[in-house]
Amino acid sequence: MLAIIRYSVPEGRTGEFLAEASAILDTLAAQPGYLRGQVGRSVDEPELWALVSEWEGAGFYRRALSAARMVMYPLMTLMVNEPSAFEGVYSPA
Repeated sequence: MLAIIRYSVPEGRTGEFLAEASAILDTLAAQPGYLRGQVGRSVDEPELWALVSEWEGAGFYRRALSAARMVMYPLMTLMVNEPSAFEGVYSPA
């Protein structure tokens, strides 16, 4: 299962955002079912960032969100309001 949380980050807040997003990813990485993750920035729209993580299943991801709620709180106003959980439907061999 793939999780993508996008953020719209004003130019002057990128350093602060990256520190907070790294803390979120570190917290998620400590949760059961976490496989891998990264923080990325759009090459076309530099104010658009994404926290991407991969999980063994949706249940693991949802429980991890509960565990990470407090560390995620400072960036909630920057989150793009959209679905974040995606199930894999195709992966080349």
